[in-house]
Amino acid sequence: MYLVIVESPAKARTIGKYLGRQYKVKASIGHLVDLPKSRLGIDLENGFEPKYITIRGKGKILKELKEAGKKATQVFLATDPDREGEAISWHLCKSLGINENMPCRVEFHEITKEAIKKAFSRPRPLDMNRVEAQQARRILDRIVGYTISPLLWEKVRRGLSAGRVQSVAVRLICDREKEIEAFVPEEYWTIEGQFKEPKEGNIFPAKFYGKAGTKFNLTSEKEVNKVLQQLNGKNYKILEVQCQERRRNPSPPFTTSTLQQEAYRKLGFSTKKTMITAQQLYEGIEVGKKGEPVGLITYMRTDATFISPLAREEAAKYIGSVFGEAYLPEKPRVFTSRKGAQEAHEAIRPTSVTREPDEIKAFLTRDQYKLYKLIWSRFLASQMEAALIEQVKVEIGAGEYIFKAIGSNIKFPGFMILYIEDDDEEKEKENRLPDLTKDEKLELLSLTPSQHFTQPPPRFTEASLVKIMENKGIGRPSTYSPIIETILSRGYVIKQEKVLKPTELGFIVVEILKNFFPEIIDVDFTAQMEDMLDKVEAGELSRLKVLSDFFAPFNARLNVARKEMEKIELQDEETEEVCPLCGKKLVKKHGRFGKFLACPGFPECRYTAQVKINTGVKCPLCEGDIIERWSRKGKKFYGCSNYPACKFVSWDKPLEKRCPKCGYFLVESTFRGARRGVRCGNKECGYQETGEKGG
Repeated sequence: MYLVIVESPAKARTIGKYLGRQYKVKASIGHLVDLPKSRLGIDLENGFEPKYITIRGKGKILKELKEAGKKATQVFLATDPDREGEAISWHLCKSLGINENMPCRVEFHEITKEAIKKAFSRPRPLDMNRVEAQQARRILDRIVGYTISPLLWEKVRRGLSAGRVQSVAVRLICDREKEIEAFVPEEYWTIEGQFKEPKEGNIFPAKFYGKAGTKFNLTSEKEVNKVLQQLNGKNYKILEVQCQERRRNPSPPFTTSTLQQEAYRKLGFSTKKTMITAQQLYEGIEVGKKGEPVGLITYMRTDATFISPLAREEAAKYIGSVFGEAYLPEKPRVFTSRKGAQEAHEAIRPTSVTREPDEIKAFLTRDQYKLYKLIWSRFLASQMEAALIEQVKVEIGAGEYIFKAIGSNIKFPGFMILYIEDDDEEKEKENRLPDLTKDEKLELLSLTPSQHFTQPPPRFTEASLVKIMENKGIGRPSTYSPIIETILSRGYVIKQEKVLKPTELGFIVVEILKNFFPEIIDVDFTAQMEDMLDKVEAGELSRLKVLSDFFAPFNARLNVARKEMEKIELQDEETEEVCPLCGKKLVKKHGRFGKFLACPGFPECRYTAQVKINTGVKCPLCEGDIIERWSRKGKKFYGCSNYPACKFVSWDKPLEKRCPKCGYFLVESTFRGARRGVRCGNKECGYQETGEKGG
């Protein structure tokens, strides 16, 4: 009998079905040993040696694995194909007395019968460079967290923490907030004309540009009125029509980062939800009449865009048979991964493109289906022919003034027949121009001036934070989601209206770290550390050198901070509301989901309540006030202040404006393609106004 050890029971069940009765598959349920929680657990005097212990509650599992290992002819370690998985296998070797130099490690990037059998036919020894890189990261994070965090507890507030990567993420959010606060909006105007061409009577828009060769930036209503006056009575004709064909290539298949971004944008999934759902798809789901579990996607923690030749061949065959040969590129598409990506890994793709999303929909949960369809479509599109788009630029003359219109027509959809990363389909439809020719006279239907103001940079969403972290080399695929969860749970950042906003506490911690630990909070330094960890994995640097070079200057700063850091008193904002349990005035506190009311008599009195933020809109059922409320899962909604007597609720924010069609209040809404606007709160009415696309 052979023993196979994996991390999760779901993975164990799927693999067990493929291997047969000779193999017994057991799960370690993640790490079995780790650094102790109660102390540093690193010998700083002797080469930064870690002092691992069995994780509390894992003793029984470890005992069972040891007993099973003694009975087994051979033990195979089939943990995840990354640093963390390699480290779990190494700890298992140590605990079960397995020789790490023996071929005991089995690695695969997809859980399918073929991949599993192939992996077990060629086991390998442990990759100790990968283990060393994981240990270096773990030790670095432990040193930073377990030395700075106690200072924050002492000087600011209990329960705080600092982290080598999490603190930089908070800094990015705080720096963006400062940019927003410092931003001074500038006024500008546009003039849009609606024109009618004589041949077919088609109507199209064009925007005021300026004079020939000179663009005008209209900065005031006075300037606009002057232009409008000079345009009065002018004749309009086509001065120039330029047509240009361009090819648009598909995006690469998903990495962890791009999957999290697209799942957020297209599906509204948080990074945590995306990774949990992707893990389920990877580890195996029972599909088909036989109900056998099968891994539907490849490993979901990856920064590579590499695709195996077999997967490319299967995709090409499917595209040719379903969409036709015209949708196949001349050569198979190969994408270049970013510097430092793990080229041994594959991108995230379906394990078989013939397993169409709609065919297996009945076996998946709603979230699993949505995410699988996204991954399947993106991968297949990445192997398809480019789209051919004709871009048309039109210049319209009105005396000495110029209007310009830009439009495009899809001549060949290519990959866009299946998947579009951005909302280009809507844009293409809206920007199509009629057939226009030079010197053609146009009828002016209207000129509409509009006032605008420049906008500050947008706050980060989970998706855009992941994107900037990846671009700057901060963290790795496995860390993006946990980092966001940590900074939210610590109260450094809150999530409102899907954007991340720093709290006062977040600003305070970032300023402290800037003053006493500038390297820890420095984006470039953190990225350099990631590069060094990659070099440890590649065998180009030793773990000891990385840790030694980091610790000497860090320890010097730590000693200074212990002497000079001053205590900061965080004052809670007192309100006029009285605690119904003890009579004290309630105070506002920051929590994971924003501000809440709490009794200052804690822990003797544990009363809490939501902050009532009035929208200024009256309840349509009882004339009470509609206020902001939060669900148990932290999602904002709007309800009547007379709850529970009145049950009115709305997920969309009510506005004081009234519907011009039925008189009901309007609500903020997001339409297809992330276009923001307003619609009537009365669903039976159907009135809506779409605005500009959100950032």
